[in-house]
Amino acid sequence: MLIHPQINPVAFNLGPFEIHWYGIMYLFAFIGFLQLGKVQIKHRPWLSWNEQMLDDAFFYGAIGVILGGRLGYILFYQLQYYIHQPMEIMALWKGGMSFHGGFLGVIIAMFLLAKKYKISLFSILDFIAPLVPLGLAFGRIGNFINAELWGRPTQFLLGMIFPNVDNIPRHPSQLYESFFEGLILFLALWIYSKQKRKTGQISALFLMLYGAFRFLIEFTREPDQFLGLLFLNLSMGQWLSIPMIIVGIYLFKKS
Repeated sequence: MLIHPQINPVAFNLGPFEIHWYGIMYLFAFIGFLQLGKVQIKHRPWLSWNEQMLDDAFFYGAIGVILGGRLGYILFYQLQYYIHQPMEIMALWKGGMSFHGGFLGVIIAMFLLAKKYKISLFSILDFIAPLVPLGLAFGRIGNFINAELWGRPTQFLLGMIFPNVDNIPRHPSQLYESFFEGLILFLALWIYSKQKRKTGQISALFLMLYGAFRFLIEFTREPDQFLGLLFLNLSMGQWLSIPMIIVGIYLFKKS
């Protein structure tokens, strides 16, 4: 039987400051974004991007991810808690980031970037879509290290006991998400974007694949105790993923 390794969420200390693995995963995500972006600029000239645009996309996107991810988690998942515990809002090292909130934050940030450069929003989204999934993979590894967002009970051979929860084998759903929403999604988008595509198609593929992967993996993930399952016994993550799939299909057909 697999047992969660109970990794200390604090990687190391710098004097009075604690450096958390969760923060390091975000650092890896940001580095990966920049390095992959430089590869795209060099090998995909039809995208008409340069490193200044990449740096701006990184800056705008980082703000969008952090603010949107945190605000999304607060609004979609734990609004009542943070109303009564406002000082916890800034405690990012404890986790509590929503992908869907971060996604909306990035959309808004890229809209502002598109206005700055006077180019279409989807030309920007098509460029950054393949750069995002590896960051998602690192984020889910951070969730695994923190032993949060664990899975539902299972007898599957990959079932893992999370001692901070109980002694029942559970799906390591964080690792499923890291693999499918991260690695597999990255490979699909990276390969698909090797050739010139119609504007909006790469963004549409991201929406469809991420939404589908997230929707299916949510069946292995324990619903948040403060929310439980919602209408039709679907989780909040599933309900937030359905519009992504629908919009993705629409955009792909329209492109």
